[in-house]
Amino acid sequence: MDIKGKIVLVTGANGGIGGALVGALLDKGVAKVYAAARSADAVTELAHSGDPRVVAVRLDVTDSSSVAGVAELCRDVDMVINNAGVNRCVGFMVSDAIEQARVEMEVNYFGTLAMCRAFAPILASRGGGAIVNVCSIIGLVNLPVNGTYCASKAAGHSLLQGLRAELAPRGIRVIGVYPGPVDTKMTAGQEMPKTTPEQVAAAILAGVEKGDEYIFPDPMSQHVHAMLEKDSRQVEKEFGTMV
Repeated sequence: MDIKGKIVLVTGANGGIGGALVGALLDKGVAKVYAAARSADAVTELAHSGDPRVVAVRLDVTDSSSVAGVAELCRDVDMVINNAGVNRCVGFMVSDAIEQARVEMEVNYFGTLAMCRAFAPILASRGGGAIVNVCSIIGLVNLPVNGTYCASKAAGHSLLQGLRAELAPRGIRVIGVYPGPVDTKMTAGQEMPKTTPEQVAAAILAGVEKGDEYIFPDPMSQHVHAMLEKDSRQVEKEFGTMV
């Protein structure tokens, strides 16, 4: 898919990866970027980006009326990048795990599903296009300290597999992105090697242009993916020690 000249919607555009995606898309020569964010302050900040191709929109992916309103506004999109996400950084047995898991599932799974359902007809009406869902490498193997988040991302992985099959006859590509640790607010305070949002954004767009269905945008995600392909049970055991 040639990104130049396309119209793209990015959710979570005020975050680390989201902001980097907006910048990378502009560098690729898109015609327009709908930069979507949940808070009014973030939308205001995005609206003053200085590039007239950026159209800031307020979007809460967990609110059906908000999703419907944005779908009505953005009927000219060629690609939707579902990047909005939340990580409460809890295991399954902590006291408030159920509450935190519900928050993560509402955003990471149900919010992504709602966006895909809202925009699939729009993309189909324009002859096809692409939906890019930002998942996580720990949606493919559970990291117990982030257990509930991993489960929500695993649901997202299953979602995109099913959507890919359903939407292929309508000419819509469904692409999964599986980053490892990225240097954003979500990983602040966690001591580990991290990739920059700009590197991840560049890898995502390169993968989209190449026609990849699965994108592993950083060295750690590429390594874990390779190990999962070789011996998934061993990777599960190793991650299981990180409690």
